[in-house]
Amino acid sequence: MFKPANSDHVATAGAGEPTGELILKTALKLFRRGGFEVTTMRDIAREAKVATGAAYYYFPSKEAIVAAYYDQVQHQHVERVREELKGKNGLRERLGVVMHSKLEILRDDRMFLGALFRYTGDPQHPLSVFGKGTQSQRAHSVSIFQDAIADTNVSEELRQLLPLALWLGHLGMILFFLYDESEEQQKTHRLVDAVLDLLAQVVELASSALVRPFVQPFQTKMLEMLRTAGWMEVS
Repeated sequence: MFKPANSDHVATAGAGEPTGELILKTALKLFRRGGFEVTTMRDIAREAKVATGAAYYYFPSKEAIVAAYYDQVQHQHVERVREELKGKNGLRERLGVVMHSKLEILRDDRMFLGALFRYTGDPQHPLSVFGKGTQSQRAHSVSIFQDAIADTNVSEELRQLLPLALWLGHLGMILFFLYDESEEQQKTHRLVDAVLDLLAQVVELASSALVRPFVQPFQTKMLEMLRTAGWMEVS
């Protein structure tokens, strides 16, 4: 069911090769330590003990390195969710696995990701989470939510609406996570649990035979609006 993370960026950049892997690992270490903006390709090459030209050969820009990082995170998330969802059937439990595992994967990258979030409002920037440059990662991220709800008891309309809504919600969760200074970001984890508890109740109510006839026209209208806006294409 789960789709593998897109490997176009990784393959193009050669991150699957030893030198490419070294450059990627070194770059992420420097991004985490000093930040994305101040770290240069020359810094990365020097730290990795490779020629600057070699760094550019594998990754033509810092943005290409981050694209490979996005794919790496996506792959880790898919593998972790696939393993942890085994034996779990309830919507609330399955969504909890998806949300909390993503936070745990990103735990050491909060400062780094904070710098990347500034590009969100620039649709032309290759690292904008809403831009064309991240379309494949966006689609794969949405697909994780699709798979998480696939075997649960929700209406067909919600099966189409929820993945995108959950993906958007998880961006807000990550933003809150970046600012969370509580120990091990427990405030964020508690907030996620509270939101998912409420969401599961709402979904159960909306999918019930009694209520569904009343909410179905609204859900259908929402789907039409999203299709018109082109948002359903991400999934």
